[in-house]
Amino acid sequence: MKFNKWTVGLAAIGVVSLASAARADEKMSTVQTALSNTTLSGYVDTAAVWRPGTDFNPNTVSGAPNIPGQSYSQNDGFYLNAVDLAIDHPEDESPWAAGYHAEFMLGPGSTPTGLGGLRQAYVTLRTPVGNGLDWKIGVWDTIVGYESNSDPLNPNYTRSYGYSIEPTTHTGILATYKISDAVTVQGGIADGSNVSDGPAGANGVSAIESQKAYMGDVQFTAPDSAGFMKGATMTAAVIVAAGNSTTEPVSGGATSFYVGATIPTPVTALKVGGCFDYLDLHNGDNPGNSSNDNVWNIALYTSYQATDKLSFNLRGEYLNTEGLTAADAGSIFGANTSATTAGLYGQNKIEELTATAQYNLWANVISRVEFRWDHAEHRNPFGSSSSTGLNFRDNDFLLALNVIYQF
Repeated sequence: MKFNKWTVGLAAIGVVSLASAARADEKMSTVQTALSNTTLSGYVDTAAVWRPGTDFNPNTVSGAPNIPGQSYSQNDGFYLNAVDLAIDHPEDESPWAAGYHAEFMLGPGSTPTGLGGLRQAYVTLRTPVGNGLDWKIGVWDTIVGYESNSDPLNPNYTRSYGYSIEPTTHTGILATYKISDAVTVQGGIADGSNVSDGPAGANGVSAIESQKAYMGDVQFTAPDSAGFMKGATMTAAVIVAAGNSTTEPVSGGATSFYVGATIPTPVTALKVGGCFDYLDLHNGDNPGNSSNDNVWNIALYTSYQATDKLSFNLRGEYLNTEGLTAADAGSIFGANTSATTAGLYGQNKIEELTATAQYNLWANVISRVEFRWDHAEHRNPFGSSSSTGLNFRDNDFLLALNVIYQF
């Protein structure tokens, strides 16, 4: 054992013994070894939002509705959306590798999990089966969806309608197996009746212990031999969530279907993508219902990397809620809207177009300017009742500045 001069000096005057110093050094070495591969990362997400054309008479209206009717929507104002902090110890290359991920997310724009400020927390394990079978055990992000729960990873500032009908996180166990460089499969089981009800209640636990959510997906990646299509990805996934009730449309459970792809083009800087979401509510046996209620959404994405710092991202969506009753629409979309507005989301068709320009002027900073237009084909889901003076609101607009610092 090699001691530094300070320790030897303290031992010489009897302040410490070399034996105790050796034990302390061994413990410190153990701690340092455990933390040697640990990483700390995160971001601070802020924004300024302007919604043109939302003036109202303060004598008759208490406030304008949100755009669109989703829990994470925003009115005019300045926002601290979320503060995200993640601690990681990734797996090494050994056959029996282990690691962990703990992520904390605070702020009004944080992904709700039902666990306070804890967004994800799971242990990762590898078992030497075939090419290696990897496990996540704990709370982890859902396997479906084109958009991430982490704001910096998304091409646009605002969320899509597809995101609003998808689960966000699960509490359970997930297995991942890479069959080849081209094919990866996942399968898992998670708690709860609420895992497919959209952002709210993502970690709800069923009152009946045996009622769980079962999920799986298959991911395809184009090989190097695919030419300009090299790296193209496609994912198909399904989540079947049992509910804790047969008398309520949402708590009765649901099935989520998802297909998404990202495809390079012959123009190196241009990528296109798209996804299809279908949510089937398990309420066909409820009184007054002859079949399950459902909602589906199609989204198309385009990304153009003009320079190293400048990129343009475009998203277009078509949401069909004709299979939803007003009550179901309120449960899925109406977190921040009046009952009238929430009901108008049901049995409707809605389109949205979002254009985003991103320029990374400062190191570690994402800065985006975004314009969004939402249009409903029936009634006025972006307004309110006629008494508010906003009954013309079958269109809505949003202009936002988004600044995110990543570390």
